[in-house]
Formats: sequence, C-alpha cells, structure tokens
Amino acid sequence: MPGHPPPASPSPTSAGSPPLSPRHWLAWLGIGAMATLARLPWALQRGLGHLLGSALRLALGSRRRVAARNLALCFPDLEEAARARLLRAHFSAIGIGVFEFARAWWGSVAPLRRGLVVEGLEHLAAARAGGRGVIVVSGHFTTLEACGRLLCDHGVPLAGMYRPHAGAVMEWAVKRGRLRYAAAMFGREELRPAIRHLKDGGLLWFAPDQDTRRGDSVFVPFFGRPAFSLTSTHQLARLSGAAVLAFAHVRRADGGYTLRLSPAFGGFPTRDATADTARVMAAIETMARAAPAQYLWIHRRFKRQPDGSDPYR
Repeated sequence: MPGHPPPASPSPTSAGSPPLSPRHWLAWLGIGAMATLARLPWALQRGLGHLLGSALRLALGSRRRVAARNLALCFPDLEEAARARLLRAHFSAIGIGVFEFARAWWGSVAPLRRGLVVEGLEHLAAARAGGRGVIVVSGHFTTLEACGRLLCDHGVPLAGMYRPHAGAVMEWAVKRGRLRYAAAMFGREELRPAIRHLKDGGLLWFAPDQDTRRGDSVFVPFFGRPAFSLTSTHQLARLSGAAVLAFAHVRRADGGYTLRLSPAFGGFPTRDATADTARVMAAIETMARAAPAQYLWIHRRFKRQPDGSDPYR
C-alpha cells in the first residue's frame, strides 16, 4: 500500500509488523475491546465468565450438542442428570477460559498466581539433563493459555507449536501476546525450525489431541473409542531426539491453579508410531478424567471412525 513500508516477515520469535490496512480496522476494534476486558479485576472476570458460559451454552446450539454427545460417548456410565451438570460446568469453564486467554495474551496473570501449585519441575530437569530437548505434551483444555503463561512465568522457557489464525490481525495480536512469555511460537508448518529448537535443547509445548486434516494420523483409543490422532509427538521425538513428558493443568475449585509435570515417558519413541500415539492419548485422557469440565468437549473428537460412521449425526 502506498505510504506504508512492507511488513516485516514474522519469525518464531517475532510477530513481524502489524497489519494496518484500513480493511483491518474493524478487527483492531475487536482486539482493543478484548485487551480492555483483559484488564478488568479478576474476581469480576470470573463472574462474567460464568455468565458468558451460560450465554454461549444457549447461543451455540451445534457446539452444545457436540459437547453433550462427547460426554455421552466418553462417560456412558454417568447418569443423564450428572452429564447435564457436567455440560453446564463445561460451558462455565469455557466462559472463564475466554478471560484467561485474554489475560495471558494482553493482561497480567498476577492474580492467577495466588495459590499457584507447581509440581514435577524435577522431572523436567531430569529430562533436560545433558542438554536434551523436551516435548511438553498437553491437551486442549480451557486453562491451556493461562497455565502455559503461568509455567513460563515460573521460569520454564517454553516454546509453543500452534495453528495460526486465519485473520491477519488476530494472528499478529495473539502471536505478539504469546511472545510476551513464550520463548518462541512455531506454526504447525514450521517443523524444521521446531526440530532445530529441540535439537538445541529447547522446550516445545504441544497439544496433539484434535482430529485435523493436516499431518499423519492414526486411530488409537481415547475414552475407549477410536480417535483419529496425530502421530506428531512420535515424529518430533524421533527426528529431534527429544524427551517427552506430560503437562497437566487444572483450575481448582478454590480458584487457584495446579500445574503438574510428569516423569518423561520411558522408551519413547519406539519404532511403532501407533503405539507411541496411544501412549500420548492415554496421558491426555488421564488429564481429562481428572478435570472433565475443563477439557474442550465442543470439538468433534470422534468425527472420523474406522468404519466411516459419524457419531455426531
């Protein structure tokens, strides 16, 4: 655009130049509103989060039905009334999570540090012995962003792997927000620099638990059902020589947070990508069973089945 210098190219450690074309101004207004909400008092945000969750549960009918179906598939022994309570709690967790995301990107997480419990740092230190890189595996939980920042602020220099946003403004603003605390951010296509980061002894946070059309995937059990799952953890560990450990994060009933790093997986990776992927999904299932309201059930996790059926129809 005349009068504007060409935007700087983004990198894993830089968001580049912001997109300032007039066609992006409306998106910037939205980002400004979210950044303002990120600075509201935390107690008020939690209250608003419950209200937002209730509103989303009513407004997003298709997502509500997906979440309800997932809960029925994954907790078949739970009574219907109990699953209905879990569904309501899940949307409340989503509502609070919206404010947590905004705080992590553009606000302060100081109020979230009150009562913070961090466990298993010794496991991370052991995995890093000798300068080895470490893949820190988690799942898609509503607490994902806030707890990632809390761990980084606790002195753990995580880099992240993520799916870039389609909107240029949101992509720039979120990446810039994440780079306030993360060591680097690698888009899902930036495999070579991510592997190089691991080979250099870096830490890479990764959540491989969603059904996506990109990347090599296999069917492995998840809550007793076949789930089409990325083999990326196996591939990254094989190509980089990195250790792999699980990172669980929970928003406790008292309002505090618990972050828990587990011992590194023994004998990982093997030559069997399916077996390794099953181990990763089993670890994420354990996390989800420990905090079922906080797992992201609105994703169609079982949309592809070996027999071609669709359990959401």
